[in-house]
Amino acid sequence: MRIVIAGGHGAIGLRLGRALAARHHTAVGLIRSPEQIEDLRAARVAPIVLDLEQASLDDAAGVLLGADAVAFCAGAGPGSGVERKDTVDRAAAVLLADACEKAGVERYVQLSSMGVETVRDGATPEGADEVFVAYLRAKLAAEDDLRRRDLAWTVLRPGRLTDDEGTGRVQLSHSEDRGEVARDDVAAVLAALLEEPGTAGSVLELVGGDVPVDEAVAAVAAGK
Repeated sequence: MRIVIAGGHGAIGLRLGRALAARHHTAVGLIRSPEQIEDLRAARVAPIVLDLEQASLDDAAGVLLGADAVAFCAGAGPGSGVERKDTVDRAAAVLLADACEKAGVERYVQLSSMGVETVRDGATPEGADEVFVAYLRAKLAAEDDLRRRDLAWTVLRPGRLTDDEGTGRVQLSHSEDRGEVARDDVAAVLAALLEEPGTAGSVLELVGGDVPVDEAVAAVAAGK
């Protein structure tokens, strides 16, 4: 498959590109800066420079032509403020979903976060700073936007991310207790989800566990 990754140079997006290449897919990474091109090429990911905060719908749809699936892994990242949580974590995700519809790409996997339900209906989690609340609200809004679309979408909500080496084993279901998960394992699960259309229409939560990634993804698809 030809799979386009938004946030192709990010902490998870680049890992996902490597994972897809290892699974013999054609991975295409959307990046903001030409300086990131060589990093993607080294990971066997084809780079396309496109800033989703600035791109038009036609620009975004144009880079999706011929794609079989899209993964939204972009994020404003640490150090960004409230405004960019909205323009990247929400608005860029919405633009990419619009572009999927325009380009005729049905499969859309979106990286979100555990904890987004704590801000539903305007709630504010106790002790959370305004930037983190804005992040959760942006992720939840992007999820809610997907639910109204006629796309084969899947949302993945990982727990607290770590840079530990991946184990290839996870716990994946519609509802998990809070926990940690390695970015390597998040990327592996995203790659498996992109290959499993049976998870379409599902919001899944992910933490570290004991179940091999492909087995965990197959189980949620079978039990949907």
